[in-house]
Order: sequence, then C-alpha cells, then structure tokens
Amino acid sequence: MKRFSDHLRNYHIFLASRSPRRHSLLSQAGIPFEVWLKEEVPENYPPELSPSEVAVFLAKLKAETYIHELGISDILITADTLVVLGQQILGKPAGRDEAIKMLNDLSGKPHEVITGVCLTSKDRESVFTSSTIVWFDHLEQAEIEEYVDEFNPYDKAGSYGIQEWIGYMGIHRIEGSYFNVMGLPIQRLYKELQSFTDYKTIRNQ
Repeated sequence: MKRFSDHLRNYHIFLASRSPRRHSLLSQAGIPFEVWLKEEVPENYPPELSPSEVAVFLAKLKAETYIHELGISDILITADTLVVLGQQILGKPAGRDEAIKMLNDLSGKPHEVITGVCLTSKDRESVFTSSTIVWFDHLEQAEIEEYVDEFNPYDKAGSYGIQEWIGYMGIHRIEGSYFNVMGLPIQRLYKELQSFTDYKTIRNQ
C-alpha cells in the first residue's frame, strides 16, 4: 500500500503564506512544501458576505495571482483566518490601541475563529472552512497590555495567538480544532489533500 507521504512526492506543494504558524503546522504534519510569496493583496470583500463566505472569498483571492504560473503537478495552498465576535469580523490590529481594544472586546466572551482554505492546481480548485468556538476568561487590563507589549500580536486576527501566553492563561475552553485557531486546520487539510490528489482511489487500485 502506497503511503500518502510517498504519493505527495508526485506533486509540488506551495504555501502562499507568511505565517510561521502555518509553516510549522504543515512541516509537523509531514507535508512537503515550499513557501511562495508575492505582494499581499488588500483584504477587501463584499459587505453582504457572511463571515464564512468572507474567509473563503479571501482565501480564493489570495490564490488568484498565482494561478497562471502553476505547473501541471503544482498545488497551491492559500488560507485566511478570521476572528468573529457576534457578526463583527476582527482582523489584524492596526496598532497597540486597536489590539488592546480587540482583547477587551473578547474578554469574558465566546467568539468564533473561521479559517477558509483554498487548494488550487492548474485546472482545479477546492475550498473549505473550519470553525472553532473559543471562550476567554475575563482578562484584566494589565494582563492585556502586558500581552500586547510583550508579544506584539499585530500579525494575528483578533490580536492574539492561542499558542502564546494569553492562550495558556486566558482561554478556558475551545470547541473544535485547536490548530484552526493557530491559523490552519491541519487535520482537515490533510484529508482534503488526499481527496484533491485522488489518493484513496490510487491507493486502492
């Protein structure tokens, strides 16, 4: 029986992301890949979209500039992670004050983390979303300011990283994938890659 890791050697997998968390998750899952970066696209989206639709829209938007350069055996992975409080989408904070405000808004409340993922090849596209509910304890103002000043979470949606100090100290419950909150639902992605590359069909032949 051909192992999936051997099967993937037939493909050239690219990750279009600057996120070190996503790089680490793909590496630890044993998925061979290269990082391929272009200029970041403005994360603008139609206002009528739901949060899940926004996550998919942005993941697909990130793939658009790569499509015409993909080779026959290339697979591109793009993703976008949103933090949603009620129906409000919290993106990456513009600075210290906005980061502190976001964490004050999240304090003591549940929120949803949604990641949209797009797999793109020369002639195919597959998209999916993953959702996790996260519950924060009440965060003291001093704790919020210390976290922001020490960890500079300006590259993270919602102004926090679950794998950092605030996750250990402030999050008391999650429902769904922990890795999705880090920025990539790696277990689901692994299964989706199997489907995208027809692994199960080929394995059973």
